[in-house]
Amino acid sequence: MLIDDLQAKLKEIEPDFLAIKEFWQKSKIENQYNDLTQKINQEDFWQNPNQAKILKKYQQLKELNEKYNQIVQNYKENQELLELFSHNETELAKIKPEILNLCNKIRKFKLEILLNKPEDLKNCFLSINSGAGGTESQDWANMLLRMYLRFCEKENFKVDILDYQAGDEAGIKSATLFIKGKYTYGFLKSENGIHRLVRISPFDANKRRHTSFAAVTVIPEAKEKQIEINENDLRIDTYKAGGAGGQHVNKTDSAVRITHIPTGIVVQCQNERSQIQNKQTAMKMLMAKLIEKKEREQKEQEKAIEKKKIEWGSQIRSYVLHPYKMVKDLRTNYESFQPELVLDGELINFIEKYLVEFTN
Repeated sequence: MLIDDLQAKLKEIEPDFLAIKEFWQKSKIENQYNDLTQKINQEDFWQNPNQAKILKKYQQLKELNEKYNQIVQNYKENQELLELFSHNETELAKIKPEILNLCNKIRKFKLEILLNKPEDLKNCFLSINSGAGGTESQDWANMLLRMYLRFCEKENFKVDILDYQAGDEAGIKSATLFIKGKYTYGFLKSENGIHRLVRISPFDANKRRHTSFAAVTVIPEAKEKQIEINENDLRIDTYKAGGAGGQHVNKTDSAVRITHIPTGIVVQCQNERSQIQNKQTAMKMLMAKLIEKKEREQKEQEKAIEKKKIEWGSQIRSYVLHPYKMVKDLRTNYESFQPELVLDGELINFIEKYLVEFTN
């Protein structure tokens, strides 16, 4: 029946609507808008040397405020209309376009307010490095790699595996992905940090519980030539590529590792078929890392995640498979009791909770 379909549409969009409301209450956008309204209505406002900047900000907040109020009002009205005309197919048919339009508006507005930084739109590099612990941590790093590949598949992001260093016995020592698509950095920036796993080890004959750590680093792709890089500051090494690949793998020294001597930043790529292509990609990664480092220093942020020790103190999320099952984000306190789904790429709830909590 049509009523069931339309109610299902509103139910489907409800988590997005609630995320918008939660963000709005925390953001204080409405208070900022009201303060600016009072400021521009003052008689001497036109003498303010910053009036152009203030008016621009006022207009932005005004548009956001109007969109938010319209969405809240339309959501409430459509709920009431469905209840009122639940047995009237003719009226429901008239309501249907409005509900479909509302669902579209809610999805777009959620992205607009949660992913509002210029860099959120960019492609990104995501690196995974196993912590101390040998096979255990390397297997955990490989589980994270699969998790992010599955997430990107669900979100229709395109992924290139730029570097893949296999573990000694199982798993991976490290891997670097280049992820392309709209809002890839915006979605994945929340994954930056240390991820901790607690489980009964499949590699322990005594079936003891083990704790493993892996570090995830996410940086946005940089535009070309935002920072001048002196060729004399680079050490470029070539080596045979490893891991899965075509016939060229392990045949020629096509893989490239670049060390930026002044900063100690190391990037490497083995994805492309030729050494030249791998060098070009590695230079893009280096550029992105140098820009990220510069911006971090300007904002006096903490040390980069790759400089952190992979340990308890810097973890952002805990994945427990034994003695109970739970994934918990330690920044937002959001929990999931279905770790198998999270490890299969169901990350969107963790990401949205982070964006709601930390977007400003």
